[in-house]
Amino acid sequence: MTDLQLSPDHVADRPRLLLERMTLEEKLAQLVGFWEKGDGETVAPLQGEFTVEQGLDTATLHGLGHLTRVYGTRPVDAVERARTLWEQQRKLVRETRLGIPALVHEECLTGLSAWRAATFPTPLAWGASFDPELVTEMGAVIGGSMRQLGIHQGLAPVLDVIRDPRWGRVDECIAEDPYVVGTLGTSYVRGLQSAGVHATLKHFVGYSASQSGRNFAPVHAGPREVEDVLLVPFEMALLDGQAASVMSSYNEIDGVPVAADPRFITGVLRDRWGFEGPVVADYFGVAFLQILHGIASDLGEAAGLALAAGVDIELPTGDAFLSPLADAIRAGKVDEALVDRAVLRALTQKQQLGLLDATFDDEPPTEVDLDGPEHRRIAARLAEESVVLLSNDGTLPLAAGPSTIAVIGPNADREAALFGCYSFVNHVLAHHPGVDSGIDVPTVRQALAAELSGAELVFAPGCAVDDDDRSGFDAAVAAATDAEVAVLVVGDHAGLFGRGTVGEGCDRDDLELPGVQRELVEAVLATGTPVVLVLLTGRPYAVDWALDRCAAVVQAFFPGEEGGTAIAGVLSGRVNPSGRLPVSMPRSAGAQPFSYLHPQLGGDGDVTNLRSTPALPFGHGLSYTTFTHTDLTAAPEVPSDGEVVARVTVTNTGERAGADVVQLYGRDVVGSVTRPVAQLLAYRRVHLEPGQSAVVELTVPTTRLAFADRDLARVVEPGRVELWVGPSCSTRETEAAVTVVGDVHHVTTADARWSRAEVLPA
Repeated sequence: MTDLQLSPDHVADRPRLLLERMTLEEKLAQLVGFWEKGDGETVAPLQGEFTVEQGLDTATLHGLGHLTRVYGTRPVDAVERARTLWEQQRKLVRETRLGIPALVHEECLTGLSAWRAATFPTPLAWGASFDPELVTEMGAVIGGSMRQLGIHQGLAPVLDVIRDPRWGRVDECIAEDPYVVGTLGTSYVRGLQSAGVHATLKHFVGYSASQSGRNFAPVHAGPREVEDVLLVPFEMALLDGQAASVMSSYNEIDGVPVAADPRFITGVLRDRWGFEGPVVADYFGVAFLQILHGIASDLGEAAGLALAAGVDIELPTGDAFLSPLADAIRAGKVDEALVDRAVLRALTQKQQLGLLDATFDDEPPTEVDLDGPEHRRIAARLAEESVVLLSNDGTLPLAAGPSTIAVIGPNADREAALFGCYSFVNHVLAHHPGVDSGIDVPTVRQALAAELSGAELVFAPGCAVDDDDRSGFDAAVAAATDAEVAVLVVGDHAGLFGRGTVGEGCDRDDLELPGVQRELVEAVLATGTPVVLVLLTGRPYAVDWALDRCAAVVQAFFPGEEGGTAIAGVLSGRVNPSGRLPVSMPRSAGAQPFSYLHPQLGGDGDVTNLRSTPALPFGHGLSYTTFTHTDLTAAPEVPSDGEVVARVTVTNTGERAGADVVQLYGRDVVGSVTRPVAQLLAYRRVHLEPGQSAVVELTVPTTRLAFADRDLARVVEPGRVELWVGPSCSTRETEAAVTVVGDVHHVTTADARWSRAEVLPA
């Protein structure tokens, strides 16, 4: 046995024993990533500001913590790249002193971000589905693909709560309700980690509450908003979902960058929630402490601040954690004990993943199917469940039989229109023009042609997504004039840093449809032909002007590779729409930021002449059948540390089968601080045949009513709580009330955070 081998008795102590044997250079190597990328492959913020000064051989001389985006940086054949990866790992095992392989991480927000891999609906569509079980299934198949390729960690899910739809990264988010974000995000974590891939919660914390909806902008959220809204999903995913990793965010809160703030990364994550896993920096986030935030004089000081706060790993490369940090340690400016703490966490994660025992003597996969039947099945079902019917005068579903349909709009026949910013198509292939996506992606036009084979489809794009060229209007108007109905598909193009209308760094100062798309809609409406407006977007737009004037309005939030087929199915009637809005439909940009979770003075009233009420409320969504909710009951009293058990009868009163999302809301009538006028307490998707009824029992722990009191302690206060169920947050179809009794309950990490729902026979 050499001095670097361990006896079986010491296996559990391996991370600590390895740490004791490491040189400073070997320690720092475990805390950084290496990214093989070329010119023009800019897929991260300010990536061009950083240059790779060394090749992989030099970078791995002392070992390596992470290999960054092995499959997700450029279009590469997965089998060939896996062969190279295995060779790189064998070299680390066989030729470095300690023989520790690298941890491989990839983006996986809408599926593994790799060429020819399945691309699922964007997280905003997960929110519209209100289907945690299906999101778990999706996470599991994504994780299976990743594990097969030797990937260990996924940089997802995004748990930022939507606060302002002008923010470009809304399409990466799940909802404006922290409980919906928490339940669906935790479901994704469970699915991904069931396949042996570590999930990474991001962006911790507050990133989405940026000033004026601007990327990287300062956050002015008060401590109560942080506690009651922004932290909640992370708490759920860590304590209930056992998420293995967390990513620190770029933003500052009240002047302190989170990546250098021990109050959050240590005080909340470690001390309060007991999280023991690694915290990784968002890409270049450590260097940004100097370059953008200006709280460090050099990269060595930035590294020390991040380590002291609790950041363990610098991604995607070692700009601050290598030479600058080594120099700062040798100069006595940074305590090496901070490095030891981070290395121990990094090695412990590698041990959990089996990397400390891995030899890579096995062979890499020789065949991979990253878009197989199970991927497609889940992608199709999630796309179908996420389409939201906003309005309908009876034109939908489209009549069967021969007809002429004008298919118009910039997103009607564009594959990329179905995908979000962090899809491989829009995130990476945008830098490789001419390279095919490698997956089968029917556009809306193609899917409608297959769905409505007896109809004549006449296509005219009309305009582009985001320019002022109106030369296509005449053809679009002519097509609509001669048609029985016009399907007009408008919306977004997802991109990065100004290359899209939505996506990272693609923020808006208004919420009008981009470019001249509204003018195109107005021109087609003027023909008098019934217009079915399809919104293919990554954010909600202010389209209240269209809700009554169009025959129908359909909302799809980047529904993925099966999205075109799902939309066509909704239009034909093959799919009965069941999606619900996970974010309020705004009336104007001037009313932002807005959340349905507002206190009484945050809504409309006689004290102001301006309306803040959205065009459509959170939870809204129509169907081709009708549902009623009746007989809501609950015990009149519940202890402050107990559970509210509510029962409601839901009935399909229409003539076709469909799925309803039962939404239980509550209002804490009197609190020691102002409370929201409505709060989603529980939800459950229910499928019912025509005429069928079911009783849904919703068990809600009182901690769902918890909030930060005047001392910022999380409490449940005694008092009256109004309950209701309805088709959205704004409609009380059936009501009940309970009184919380007993002493003020101080919430602990042992308290339940999830509601439970069971469908009982009617």
